[in-house]
Amino acid sequence: MLKKLCEKGIFKNEHAIVFAQISREEFYGRQSREFVEDTFDGSLPRFLTAFIGKKKLSDAQVEEMKALIENYRES
Repeated sequence: MLKKLCEKGIFKNEHAIVFAQISREEFYGRQSREFVEDTFDGSLPRFLTAFIGKKKLSDAQVEEMKALIENYRES
């Protein structure tokens, strides 16, 4: 297992000492992107629809999501 994680660039093994190559946040980001790719064919809108389900979003949540989308919009 460790060998596979090293091959993915997550850890580095030097002389039996293992170092993390990426931060915890980067690891979780990779895991999340891989999950969306594998489960929802890379569709973020499909993921969000499944994640939110029948819950209602508050006005503050809607505005926060709009701001995030605007920050990542392609020019």
